[in-house]
Amino acid sequence: MTGMNLLAMNTSDLAAQLGNACYIFLTLNFFWGLYCVIMGWRRVSRFSFKNRQKQTEFLDQLTAHLKAGQFEAAAEMCDGDSRALPLLAEVAILNRDLGYEPMRQLVAEVLQRDVLGEMEYRTGWIATVIKSGPLLGLFGTVLGMMAAFGRIGGGEIADSKQIADEISIALICTAMGLTTAIPFNFLLNSINVRIRRLQDSLSTGLVRVLDILKPEGY
Repeated sequence: MTGMNLLAMNTSDLAAQLGNACYIFLTLNFFWGLYCVIMGWRRVSRFSFKNRQKQTEFLDQLTAHLKAGQFEAAAEMCDGDSRALPLLAEVAILNRDLGYEPMRQLVAEVLQRDVLGEMEYRTGWIATVIKSGPLLGLFGTVLGMMAAFGRIGGGEIADSKQIADEISIALICTAMGLTTAIPFNFLLNSINVRIRRLQDSLSTGLVRVLDILKPEGY
């Protein structure tokens, strides 16, 4: 009987230690998610125009150069501009001699690789953080309850303060997991909305540029 009590106490101690370790995992999960949110926001902001009017003004000036056959001037407008539309327009202008279909395919590849790829990487990690938060919290909850009930079931007089601390670990882990998942879910949705807006604006802008570069009768 003593051996069983000792085993129960050892199991409770191990569960309590693992429950405390969940604090570290939950904290790391939160800060990694926060980092990905910040990087995602920065990347979308970097590739976007401040507003639709700014993009329209840029496109009007760019297409005026293209219609006049001033391809070097159009490429100079885009050179060094880190926003997605100038970046992709420059790729199209500099590779217009490849032929329309190869040039369009090249633009699509650059769009996916250099613009959308990093955003999808960040949003994918944010989604993982959202899913992991409640799971880590639940894991901490189970361990905390195992530690508390393991001491109670050990048959020895248990310190009520120690049991209360172990139950609090369970509740705090649950709260930390939900505190990560709930706000990050809203932040992820906000980033996805901005990405969709960027894609829509890129689609509109690139259609105008590619139509001018399209050979006659194509």
